Amino acid sequence: MAADKQTKLLAKQLFKLSVVNGVVSPEQVAGVLGWVEKTSPHRPVALLKAYQHRIALELAKSRAEVEHAGPVGDATLKQIEAAMTKRYARPVTATAKANPKLLAGLRVRVGSDIYESSVAGQLATLSV
Repeated sequence: MAADKQTKLLAKQLFKLSVVNGVVSPEQVAGVLGWVEKTSPHRPVALLKAYQHRIALELAKSRAEVEHAGPVGDATLKQIEAAMTKRYARPVTATAKANPKLLAGLRVRVGSDIYESSVAGQLATLSV
């Protein structure tokens, strides 16, 4: 069940209410969910799906997923957090995730942005 234009617009407005100072506020989200439950707007499932999608995208902007081939130390993760926090001007937390497909190096994903310095990535660009 796809959301219509009016439902998407309402989801966008509710999303804007949920973000305080550039950060998703759990209290505001709880308030929005309470309002949806109380008022039962038109097409509530489609509204909640559209709202959840926007919230998930926003939360992904504050997480750096660091894929690695070998071991990655806490100091490296802290350096990545600091660099991404500075680059995006918002707090970013880094989490490590092993990826055996990488030959060496790192791949960092923040939201929809990908930063890669792996051998596998360099070989892929050579083969194109």
